[in-house]
Amino acid sequence: MTFRSRLFATVALPVLSVSLVATPTLADALMKPFEVAQESSGPTEEELLQQQQEEQRRAAEEEAQRQAEEQQRQAEEQQRAAEEEEQRQAEEQQRQAEEQQRAAEEEAQRQAEEQKAAEAEAQRAAEEEAQRQAEQQKAAEEEAQRAADEEAQRQAEQQKAAEEEAQRAADQQKAADEEAQQAAEQQKAAEEEAQRAAEEQQRQAEEQQKAAEEQQQQTEEQPQQPAEEQQAEQPAGEPQGEQPAVTEEVPAEPATEQPSTAETGEAPVVVVPEVVDTLSEEQKQEIAEDPGKTDETVVLPVENGAAVLDSDKDADNLGGQTSREERRKQREELRAQEEVPLPDSDVSAQAAISEEVREAVPQKIEAAIKEEGKRLDAAPVFEVPQTTNIINNTVINNTVVNNTVNNNVVNNNITRVDVVEKIDNRTVLSVGDRLFVRGDDRPRLRRDSEEVYYDNLARGRTRETIVRPGGVQIVTIYDRYGDIIQRSRVGRDGREYIIAYAPEREDDAPRADFVDVGYELPPMRLRIPLRDYIVDTSSEPDRDYYDFLSEPPVERVERVYTIDEVKHSARLRDKVRRIDLDTITFATGSAEVPMSQARTLRKVAEAMEKVLDKDPGETFLIEGHTDAVGSDKSNLILSDLRAEAVANLLTEVYGIPPENLQTQGYGERFLKVRTDAAEQQNRRVTIRRVTTLVRPVANAN
Repeated sequence: MTFRSRLFATVALPVLSVSLVATPTLADALMKPFEVAQESSGPTEEELLQQQQEEQRRAAEEEAQRQAEEQQRQAEEQQRAAEEEEQRQAEEQQRQAEEQQRAAEEEAQRQAEEQKAAEAEAQRAAEEEAQRQAEQQKAAEEEAQRAADEEAQRQAEQQKAAEEEAQRAADQQKAADEEAQQAAEQQKAAEEEAQRAAEEQQRQAEEQQKAAEEQQQQTEEQPQQPAEEQQAEQPAGEPQGEQPAVTEEVPAEPATEQPSTAETGEAPVVVVPEVVDTLSEEQKQEIAEDPGKTDETVVLPVENGAAVLDSDKDADNLGGQTSREERRKQREELRAQEEVPLPDSDVSAQAAISEEVREAVPQKIEAAIKEEGKRLDAAPVFEVPQTTNIINNTVINNTVVNNTVNNNVVNNNITRVDVVEKIDNRTVLSVGDRLFVRGDDRPRLRRDSEEVYYDNLARGRTRETIVRPGGVQIVTIYDRYGDIIQRSRVGRDGREYIIAYAPEREDDAPRADFVDVGYELPPMRLRIPLRDYIVDTSSEPDRDYYDFLSEPPVERVERVYTIDEVKHSARLRDKVRRIDLDTITFATGSAEVPMSQARTLRKVAEAMEKVLDKDPGETFLIEGHTDAVGSDKSNLILSDLRAEAVANLLTEVYGIPPENLQTQGYGERFLKVRTDAAEQQNRRVTIRRVTTLVRPVANAN
């Protein structure tokens, strides 16, 4: 039974039955008043009854109609409510069905996405596994290749060592032959000199005898001649019994410091007052513990030890004992004045450099790197200066300049610069009465590079850009003479490290080539113990070289200097400490470093690497030295080769970047032991950290 049928049976049917039953009853009730009225008067009862029945019928019909309409309205409302309820239930069922369908679709989509993610994860894992296996295979191949390369390198090193050993033996034999030949030549020269002296003595004796006979004859012929006139007749400058001065009487060491001339290659003989050390070994050791207590020239506490400071060595070579006395007086004057405290850091050592200068350096370096230039097809050939301002030998290295810097006593001469000889990438120059060797370090820096190109810039400058594997760039600005104005390293991340920069060299001011700019400074007073200023690797193999190299200069730095100014001034180099690599013992006339001795560089190289890890812009100066055997020119070239050999070892074996290394040979100019003979201690290489001299150091904050 439907909802509509149930509604009619329970509601409409009972209401209709009640209305049918109630109609006769209601009619009877309505008829009674009419019947009473009819009985009294007026219409007859029958008419009244009929009228009453008619009215009751009409009222009943109206009531029945009203009830029927009311029931119909209620039925319609109930039907409408039922229809709305059915529609609501149908809509609710449809909504639930739609929600169930949507949930089912979402669940299906989620399961599909999870399946897809699982498939992607499986594919990625498979790809990673394949890549890992490929990398393992590549690593295995690289390891095999590396092992093969190491084996080949080992064999090459063994072969090279054998060749070096053979070459060393040949060099030793050659040196022995040369020494024997030299000894024979010296003996021959001595015999010729003795024969010449004997002949000269005999000639003088004959002339004196002849003069005596002539005087005697004159005396016999003119007995009245005064004694004064007799003495005047004797030849002047030839006193009886004196031997002529020979070259052996002139101290040989100072003479070796005078350079060969460009024309003859012979060193002029200059007589310099001899340096005489009156201190005992105990006194030298005591001074070495605290050099600040004395104004004397501090001397190395070894047999025939030379001065500790290279500027003092120069002064000894030029002025001898006289120069030592002058410098002692100047130091005594300095002691009377207020002493500046020793620097406790690189920044305090550069206290005279303003913060504005420090802050402007990165921007100026970047501007020079980005400056527009004209690309060159080949590496440029730098010019050689024709004339230069140099300091007269009487005032160079502070022999007559005191603390008040009396510039009026400085004798500036315009001196020619002559090219004596060019050997490979080295040029020997004659400047005044000295020789200098200038090397070109560009081949050393270009090694293992991917690209090198040059650009011409304004004011005669040249920019060199070296591109290393991985995108690292070394950018150097040179002037027209090949002197470094600035150098920096730009990493693959674009970060820049300044290696060298001198602000005063970027303008067009006249250059001062080969000038010892330290002549304006008073003689230096060493105020720290000698062991804290010089380290010998042979005597202190366990020294902490990193702490030593990290120490600041021993004196204030007045300004930033160019690398060439530092190379040409012993006075500037004296400001920083040094390590003597005396564990590397060069054979006579050789610049080769045996591999067994190269291992002694390991601790020093590790310290340098640690310094560079802290600041990749550090600069180290590698200095080469020889003993006094041989000519000045050949010793200069040999010492420069020795410095370059050690720099190459530091780069190739220990990985020190070549741009952080500067090299310079000084020949026999700065002997460690004052002797003309062959001396192993004089054949050495020295390392200094010169960063505070060649670039502004940034503040730590």
